[in-house]
Amino acid sequence: MKHAVVLFDGDCNFCDSSVKFIINHDPAAYFQFASLQSEVGQELTRKHKVPDDVDSLVLIQDGQAYVKSEGALMISHHLTGLWKLAHYLKPFPRALRDGAYDVIAKNRYKVFGKLDSCTLPPPHVRKRFLDK
Repeated sequence: MKHAVVLFDGDCNFCDSSVKFIINHDPAAYFQFASLQSEVGQELTRKHKVPDDVDSLVLIQDGQAYVKSEGALMISHHLTGLWKLAHYLKPFPRALRDGAYDVIAKNRYKVFGKLDSCTLPPPHVRKRFLDK
């Protein structure tokens, strides 16, 4: 099975919760994870030419990087439950979707805080993280 990689801000409580959410709604284990701050994350952002101003979430899928709302909606397509329906927001103008995304990303530390240390996932989930 092919995998996609979700790069996330390893210092962000909201991003950490988002990763846990994805894991809980991805029983097929389609997604693997790496923090943007890790060597793996840095290598993937360079390889896929992710803009420097993207610092919250990136999806690497089929050799392409998806950022901001595009990445989030691509992720939702692979999740179980009603979250899969979020993928149908793609027809909305990207500028509008990214504007909403940017407001959340810009304020994520103020609203949700920063992590003091990384959460250590259980062993059966840990193998999905590329930056151990």
